[in-house]
This record gives sequence, structure tokens and C-alpha cells, in this order.
Amino acid sequence: MFTYETADQKEVRRFRIAQFNGRMATVKSGSETVTGFVRSVLEQESAIPPRWTITIIPSAKEEPKALRPGSRIRPFAEDLY
Repeated sequence: MFTYETADQKEVRRFRIAQFNGRMATVKSGSETVTGFVRSVLEQESAIPPRWTITIIPSAKEEPKALRPGSRIRPFAEDLY
């Protein structure tokens, strides 16, 4: 699990929406980037300005898929001319 702390309300809203919809969220903290599912968003009530602690469960890295297969016509184009 990855724990992230922020005071940015827009970012907290984005994490809450991702958690509610079951989507993955990406956090970039320094040189580290973590992508995963949001487990919890907790407000620290005693902090001024308001701060939130976000817990993310990192997902396994997936290999990027090819968008579409390569052209099949290209190897035979020389035969047409």
C-alpha cells in the first residue's frame, strides 16, 4: 500500500471520484509515480489548513498493447507495380 498526504482539495476530489467509481488513480510524488486503486481518503480534522491522507493499492504493471495489428498489404505492394 502507498500512503499519500495532500492539502489540495481538487486532488482529493479526484481521488474520491476514482474511489467511488472503482477506477485507477495515478499519483506522482517526487520522482515516484504510483498507479492503483484508491482504498481510503481520510481527513485530518486537527490540521490547519485541512489535510487528507490517501491510501492507494498499487496495481501490477501491465505491458502496453498494440493499438492495431501491422499492415498486411505493405509486403505485397511491390508485386502490384
